[in-house]
Amino acid sequence: MTVGPDITEALVKAGSFRHSAGFGKRIEYWIIGRMLKEGMDVYVPLVDDHAVDAIVRRRDGSIALVQIKARSSTVKLGDAALFAAITHEHREDYWFVFYSERLDATWLMTSQEFIDEAVQNKTGKNVGLRAVWFNGTKKHPESGVRTEYAKERYKQYQVETFSRLALGARG
Repeated sequence: MTVGPDITEALVKAGSFRHSAGFGKRIEYWIIGRMLKEGMDVYVPLVDDHAVDAIVRRRDGSIALVQIKARSSTVKLGDAALFAAITHEHREDYWFVFYSERLDATWLMTSQEFIDEAVQNKTGKNVGLRAVWFNGTKKHPESGVRTEYAKERYKQYQVETFSRLALGARG
């Protein structure tokens, strides 16, 4: 996928708080824009009290609740697609959209798929919270430079479109 959010290079280099603080919201709207471009009916709640960033009304009248999570290109090497400290218990017709700016990749999972794939912390300050790590790192054999890649294990969730969400494969 070659399209991505337009990030001003100067803001990234400057490490601007304004850039980082608004990144998640900008990506939410960018993802919602992609859904709208695909012809989906998408509604945005004014308040995010229930971990819902978007509501999708499908052609059959059913509703999907969507949580959007994003990682910017400025995160430390190795964390391009690490989504951690997520509070979640199964919800019917609830979906996650995960986006990694550095990998320019999007993953789409149902609530149940997220629970099945994520690890849940058993101890520590984040006990009960879940995490999924869609990327790994590898070292180039000659140069020794570490690079990130999307893990093959999660390939089934990587998407270019939101047709699966639009069709209503429940989870």
